[in-house]
Amino acid sequence: MSFFGFGQSAEVELVLSDAESRRRVEHKTEEGKKEKYFLFYDGETVSGRVILTLKHPNRRLEHQGIKVEFIGQIELYYDRGNHHEFVSLVKDLARPGEFTQSQIFDFEFTHVEKPYESYTGQNVKLRYFLRATVSRRLNDVVKEMDIVVHTLSTYPELNSSIKMEVGIEDCLHIEFEYNKSKYHLKDVIVGKIYFLLVRIKIKHMEIDIIKRETTGTGPNVYHENDTIAKYEIMDGAPVRGESIPIRLFLAGYELTPTMRDINKKFSVRYYLNLVLIDEEERRYFKQQEVVLWRKGDIVRKSMSHQAAIASQRFEGTSSHTEAKTPSQPAENNGRQ
Repeated sequence: MSFFGFGQSAEVELVLSDAESRRRVEHKTEEGKKEKYFLFYDGETVSGRVILTLKHPNRRLEHQGIKVEFIGQIELYYDRGNHHEFVSLVKDLARPGEFTQSQIFDFEFTHVEKPYESYTGQNVKLRYFLRATVSRRLNDVVKEMDIVVHTLSTYPELNSSIKMEVGIEDCLHIEFEYNKSKYHLKDVIVGKIYFLLVRIKIKHMEIDIIKRETTGTGPNVYHENDTIAKYEIMDGAPVRGESIPIRLFLAGYELTPTMRDINKKFSVRYYLNLVLIDEEERRYFKQQEVVLWRKGDIVRKSMSHQAAIASQRFEGTSSHTEAKTPSQPAENNGRQ
């Protein structure tokens, strides 16, 4: 009877216990659209209710068990059949049996580890979601709810400036300097470009922010470069001895923190690309990697203590000393 649609059926709904107060943020979907999701941090508890509504009251619903799962997984688009789970928690809500009335089940996943930031890229997706399942003999009833996780960082211990010289022998010699090598997502890149020797006619100069997504390992490595921003520094010919200031605000661009070797599946790195174009349309460029991180020193009062101290570390960094919130010591998970 159930197979032909005449028997009992049910709808499943997932509701977070703090849905009214929890912040929602925009996150890009696989189709490129932006949708709002509930925001969580590493260490925060995920709790709520599974609401099971019978379509035909007083009619019997047989099931093989009801469960709710919290899952963190990575999906590589070229290998869609395999989902790589790095977090998998499950709670059984009901043993096999039957219902004749709608039911509500409470659940709680305490202090859940969420080591990586949610990410939707060109070849990979890292997502966290809740999944409620009513197991049945012929067809399970399944409901999923995606959430977004942000990884917070404190101020990096070492943040030296970047100085480089680039040029073509006897034609062009320039020196560029950026004030830092690590920037938070709302930061300002401040720098200068010095023209030490100019014997070619430069007509245009710009800085590009390039995101490089690397997926796979060994012979199956894929690189995708995406130009996030183009910032015009100069329009016209410079002269020897000239100094041009750079001031690039990052807040207006869609950026994520730098991600290095996430679960040995993918990386996301950012580069500043200095581009010069001469009057014959020849292009000269120099690329420099910078590290981006999500500022975690301003914490909402309603955020739990676990979220306030959650932090993602830079590669090779074991402690932080310059955090602006001394009352919230940073943990070191050593994830990245």
